[in-house]
Amino acid sequence: MKITRREFVAMTGASMLGAACPAYSSSEEAVITPTKETTAMYGLIGKIKTLPGQRDALISILIAGVSGMPGCLSYVVAQDSTDANAIWITEVWESKESHKASLTLPSVQQAISKGRPLMAGFGERFETIPVGGQGIHV
Repeated sequence: MKITRREFVAMTGASMLGAACPAYSSSEEAVITPTKETTAMYGLIGKIKTLPGQRDALISILIAGVSGMPGCLSYVVAQDSTDANAIWITEVWESKESHKASLTLPSVQQAISKGRPLMAGFGERFETIPVGGQGIHV
């Protein structure tokens, strides 16, 4: 399956930068309920299918030592437990706008260029409105 740049950006966004979000203590917890005065957080959960044998290489790109992604509250890259050629990416952002803005960062553009050749396609994709939980701090 051929993946266009537009499809890639739409499906993974800043998903190419796993280590970009700051680490948080697991003992802290915040619950945020969006109101008129606050902007709703933005969540993205997506599955990426890799070419056979390329999962670990793509994971390395996703969690490379990139830092300073403004607005990124949580970013998790996980191996699919039933498909050796698939990964899941779970993201939480301060807002949909902060996620969109991250796509213009040079580090994201580099990761897209490096990761695209390792991909076979995309699986499920879900947009969510996170309201709180472990590790989400605003």
